Amino acid sequence: IIDILRNGSKLMLLATGMTLVLATGGTDISVGSVMAISGAIACSIVANGGNVAVAVLVAILAGVVTGAWNGMLVSKVKIQPIVATMILMVAGRGIAQLITNGKIITINSDSYYFINGGYILGLPFPIFIVAFVVLVAMLFTKKTAFGLFLESTGINPVSSHFAGINVDRIKWMVYTFCGVMAAVAGLIESAGIKGADCNNAGLLIEMDAILAVAIGGTSLNGGRFSIPASLFGALIIQSITTSIYAMGVAPEVTLVVKSLIVIFICLFQSKAFKERLKRRFVSRKAVSQA
Repeated sequence: IIDILRNGSKLMLLATGMTLVLATGGTDISVGSVMAISGAIACSIVANGGNVAVAVLVAILAGVVTGAWNGMLVSKVKIQPIVATMILMVAGRGIAQLITNGKIITINSDSYYFINGGYILGLPFPIFIVAFVVLVAMLFTKKTAFGLFLESTGINPVSSHFAGINVDRIKWMVYTFCGVMAAVAGLIESAGIKGADCNNAGLLIEMDAILAVAIGGTSLNGGRFSIPASLFGALIIQSITTSIYAMGVAPEVTLVVKSLIVIFICLFQSKAFKERLKRRFVSRKAVSQA
């Protein structure tokens, strides 16, 4: 359980940010590349003798910049979210490799390693990071009008605009927040391996983040959302991954299992499929009664 919580912390952070993005009817497939950029920046600073606190702050600032960039493309330039974030998804790893000169940077800093491997009260430190982030996100979305504005934007952005909601600002804010979550996840991952591997850091994790949110019940079309449900979905994904590895099954099988879950979720969210399934069930029941 401890391994699932620690290893799933990255996915829980990404799922928190992705929940808000999907609630607007958008998506962010660049979070894996942002993780690579964040880890590359932090490890480069620490490897050159820099302070760990400064490295963390600069890496998080990079998350703010990349998230704001995605938000600008979506809200101001009006590029489709999947296309806008694909730009950074492709270019981000190149940027991370430029930062590290194409090398895998290894560091030896106990303070930095504590971000992933540290314990407080017998629990992994990443869990406290997740708890703090989720608490802030929950307070912001449930105790302020922002949550209502967010749902309204996802349901009908045109009506929301005419109702006086600054739709562009809402989208810009959630993409920026998602970038910050990816940056923090990148810090946790790089601290875990004590280095920056730009080729593999966060590779394909954006699909897991979207899947976790979908499992939690947030509609991919936007609207109502639930952060706790997305966290539960992230734990399910991590539990499946950890269980498969523990049983000695080939890692490729994990992708097959996840793809089957995606198919099931897409069918479950399809009104046409549910209506067709309901009609078939009713017709079979009528035949059996006759």
